[in-house]
Amino acid sequence: MPVEPLSLKEIEDRLAELPGWSAEDDRLTRSYRLGSHFAATAMVIHIAQVQDELDHHSDLTLGYNTVSLSVNTHSAGGKVTELDFGLAQRVEELAQAHGAR
Repeated sequence: MPVEPLSLKEIEDRLAELPGWSAEDDRLTRSYRLGSHFAATAMVIHIAQVQDELDHHSDLTLGYNTVSLSVNTHSAGGKVTELDFGLAQRVEELAQAHGAR
């Protein structure tokens, strides 16, 4: 079943439920700061596990003590869909467990 792009209103409404996330250039984005490079690396590995579980992957960037994500749905023409918000919600939950802010 193909996924449909969300409207701008739907995206805005869903972003209200995900503080720290934003929509830019047809992508959901978020950056996190962690206590160390090792902590950031551990979070990246955890995100990779979730992405494989969901079969939905973001562009993921590891910095010294930062993790940044950018995601959209390629099969929906590179637009934002429910799949992206599902991944964002899962990442937000695991970020808390990693002490990310």
